[in-house]
Amino acid sequence: MNAEPSPEPPPDSAARGPGPRARPASTAVLRALVLFLALLVVIALGATGLLWQKVAGMQESLARQSSDTQARALEARAAAREAQDLARETAARQAVADVKLGEAAVQRSQVDELLASVSRSRDETLVIDLESSLRLAQQQAQLTLSAEPLLAALRAADQRLERAAQPSLEPVRRAIARDIEHIGATQMTDTQALLGKLDDLVRQVDELPLANAMLAAGAGVRAGDTEPPAAEWWLRLWQQMRREAMRLLRVSRIDQPDAALLAPEQGYFLRENLKLRLLNVRVALLARQFVSARADAGAAALALNRYFDPAARRTQQVAHTLSDVQAQLKAVELPRVDETFSALATAAAGR
Repeated sequence: MNAEPSPEPPPDSAARGPGPRARPASTAVLRALVLFLALLVVIALGATGLLWQKVAGMQESLARQSSDTQARALEARAAAREAQDLARETAARQAVADVKLGEAAVQRSQVDELLASVSRSRDETLVIDLESSLRLAQQQAQLTLSAEPLLAALRAADQRLERAAQPSLEPVRRAIARDIEHIGATQMTDTQALLGKLDDLVRQVDELPLANAMLAAGAGVRAGDTEPPAAEWWLRLWQQMRREAMRLLRVSRIDQPDAALLAPEQGYFLRENLKLRLLNVRVALLARQFVSARADAGAAALALNRYFDPAARRTQQVAHTLSDVQAQLKAVELPRVDETFSALATAAAGR
């Protein structure tokens, strides 16, 4: 008997192949890929870490270089400041040296002048000494407003020239004699008396009546009026009414229109202004400013004639005194000795 053939496997099962064995192979590939990727990540992380370390090292190096550069810049600035200070100190020392050199030059010139003055002749020394003494006497005369110091110096110079007995100095003696004669013939004003007059004028200003002054309180009673008897009361009343009316109205003539425009309260300032004018004359006289003194005296006289009562006796007295002061101010200036100085200059030049 023939045996039956065994059944063939289905084609699907033959095509699939061994299923359970194929799955482990794909899993291994995936694991290998993951491991590879992890290795790449680790390598990248390591490279990044190394790169970061290098960058950090470069930053530290750059920071150190920057700090070193700043320190060197500070050192350079300090060195520049020291150089500037040294330059200033050198310039200051140079200036001090120049000043000392200038002082030495001045001292040398003074020594040269002293040696030159010592080497001069006796006549030249005498001429220079006389000129110095005369100039000093002229200054003293201007300070004291007196010609006595100048006259004394001229007489002393004449005596010294007489003792020297030098024919070349005879023109100087003749010039001195002419100046002495000129000063003796000049009339000098007594300054102290003039200052006293100015002080008196200042004191009298407050008592001067203004040109537009009203009558005093009791000025309404005329000279020669007598009080009526007590019984005639009506006459007393009439006189009282007339005095009151005269106080209210006064007719007078004022030649200067400016004086009439002054208010009564402006009289104080007018008097103070006149005092200041007179005090300016005094100060200018003491300061030897004769032109200014004459101008202030003229302004004071003009104000006196314009704003004060010219018919009052006190005003007339003050005007007369002020006129005397103006006349004396013209003779206050001291005479000069230019002829003697010219003769001395000619003698010093050897002409």
